[in-house]
Amino acid sequence: MVFHPHSPTHPMAQQTIDIFFAAIQAVDPRRAVEGYIPHILSTYKYGGFYKLLLVSFGKAAFLMTKAVFDNACDLIARGIIITKYGHAQSAEFPTSIEVYEAGHPIPDKNGVEATRKAMAMLKDADEKTLVLCLVSGGGSALLVSPKDGISLDDKRALTDLLLKAGASISELNTVRKHISEVKGGMLAYCAYPARLISLILSDVIGDKLDVIASGPTSPDSTTYQMALEVIKKYSLLDRLPNTVRDILISGTEGRIADTPKERDTIFARVENIIVGSNKKAALTAEEKAKELGFNTKILSTDLQGEAKDVARWLAKKAIEAKKTLKGKEGRKICLISGGETTVNVKGNGKGGRNTELALAFALEVADTQGITLLSAGTDGTDGPTDAAGAIVTGETIQKARLLNLDPSAYLRNNDSYSFFSKTGELLVTAPTGTNVMDLQIMLIS
Repeated sequence: MVFHPHSPTHPMAQQTIDIFFAAIQAVDPRRAVEGYIPHILSTYKYGGFYKLLLVSFGKAAFLMTKAVFDNACDLIARGIIITKYGHAQSAEFPTSIEVYEAGHPIPDKNGVEATRKAMAMLKDADEKTLVLCLVSGGGSALLVSPKDGISLDDKRALTDLLLKAGASISELNTVRKHISEVKGGMLAYCAYPARLISLILSDVIGDKLDVIASGPTSPDSTTYQMALEVIKKYSLLDRLPNTVRDILISGTEGRIADTPKERDTIFARVENIIVGSNKKAALTAEEKAKELGFNTKILSTDLQGEAKDVARWLAKKAIEAKKTLKGKEGRKICLISGGETTVNVKGNGKGGRNTELALAFALEVADTQGITLLSAGTDGTDGPTDAAGAIVTGETIQKARLLNLDPSAYLRNNDSYSFFSKTGELLVTAPTGTNVMDLQIMLIS
């Protein structure tokens, strides 16, 4: 992991990085999965199984699979890994484990091809087969099999519309589940009657099983009617591809069966286990900050909403905290938050939710000394960029003025990445191998 700062002289920038990386290590996919290897081995041995099939998908798929392979390689009859471009390392697996890289957040044909192979593999599963699913953030885009009649371009258009409208991940997945052959419990349906264990690295608010990666192995609590309501909420019904609109309407009218629900018999032999989450990352960040001498508090691990609005709330908290330090020489505070914000894209610039949040925050704390914010994606990527996020201070806007930059104009154009590439405050880590949403670390002195 590499951090490219504009200037290494700011005293708190490195401390935010140290805290962030401590949190990342706590949700390392390999460690998370290794803790459940005894359970997998015991289930296989005492369940009388003769074959183990593995399906791993998401941004952390490669490292999660590595943990299983290093500890139980002899059991794996066949496996398929589907991860984001750049998230798989050099080939370390035998030919029986196929590795695919595919598009995220907009799905592509590689994802479709890999998913079809995974579904075909699972059709051979029977009651004596143990299926191990390794699920992580990004799985919704990477495990992709649109319903008959819906093309990949249609699905891409739908995803793009919802993302640009500012739909939350929960809303996005509610819709995606109802145009898919694998989401919303349908992968479990495909594997039935096999025994299925899913180890899940959560990247959603509240760690809801039917939301993470669109819940491919869990009962679905959403319906076609709810999916249609999301579309109407953002006034997208007339902009949808005809095939998508027809499927959603047919589902609400009962002409298409809904996704499997909690009492469906296919879930009798399914076990879903959360192995890592944003909360765990935030708690570790708290521990690290205390080690560094900060009076530390976790504000929230379920931040959501428009990135600019969240930035204003965080800035208010930071300014309030700074006031409490008046006259208390040497004291310092760390405020931590986590979650996943959204951006309602109106401009044509380049950026992600973390750089957008950081720029809005910088404007709110402009010329206030002693405040530093790191906002970054735990996966090492922020939207369609090569940055994880950005690190800003009360001096960021002053720096921009000296460079003849108009930060408000960059924010209006959703061009936060370009802004920070000029001020040198991007946080560039390369893919971390994990994904438990975003973290914000505020240091106040």
